[in-house]
Amino acid sequence: MGSRHELDLPDGRRLVAYDDGPPAADAVVWHHGSPQSGELLAPVVDAARARGLRLVSVARAGYGGSTRRPGRTVAQAAADVSHALDALGVARCLAVGASGGGPHALALAALRPDLVSGAVTLAGVAPYPGRGADERWFAGIADDGGLRSALEGPDARARHAETAEFDESSFTADDYATLAGAWASLGADASRSGEAWPGGQVDDDLAFVQPWGVALGDVAAPTLVVQGGADRVVPRHHADLLVEALPAAELWLRPRAGHISVLTALPVTLDWWRSVA
Repeated sequence: MGSRHELDLPDGRRLVAYDDGPPAADAVVWHHGSPQSGELLAPVVDAARARGLRLVSVARAGYGGSTRRPGRTVAQAAADVSHALDALGVARCLAVGASGGGPHALALAALRPDLVSGAVTLAGVAPYPGRGADERWFAGIADDGGLRSALEGPDARARHAETAEFDESSFTADDYATLAGAWASLGADASRSGEAWPGGQVDDDLAFVQPWGVALGDVAAPTLVVQGGADRVVPRHHADLLVEALPAAELWLRPRAGHISVLTALPVTLDWWRSVA
């Protein structure tokens, strides 16, 4: 499904990217969640193909064969994606990020207004407000151990990873149904990626609780924030924080959706982009 590319970054690191669809078409740039390999997922491919769009996905540093970069910021990971898009000849795109991919999609939009004509986050993480104002940010997260350990630094987050297990209460019944159906490829990929590249998720969490390296106020493109009201991984108030900070954002709240089931809104978000771009 699609093509795999190994790209050389200016600093000597390797970056793995995937693409599918007409090379000259407008592109959907998929920013994967945590943990994921960056490989193309069937429902994302189907949504893009049905609309004649090109699909590009890049494995963040530390995942899927892309060289790890400890201490990377959200902006630095987005700059890697920017390099890949230039190398692949993408001229115009929608930046889409799911969960941990949300910050990276917004960072790409901030860094490359010449390239990104729209942005979408699905259950995306909001910027960390800093100690003293962080309890609202953590509120409602079923399992916040990884993020809280990241506040204590790389060693603490790595130690947490050695014993951490998935908290099944993080997902709703609809989430599990979605993983058993159309988004089964995501569940399989996440399970495999968590075992193969644990450092990627460690680096993601460390990046989320540090300054991103870009300001949300610099995202000029129309932005759609899609949020599940029943999400127990990235709770609804993260969407509120994003909408407050983004200059041209609108909120699509799906009151009964959880962290995974909200992804079923993806096809409609691509139609939204066509209507506003």
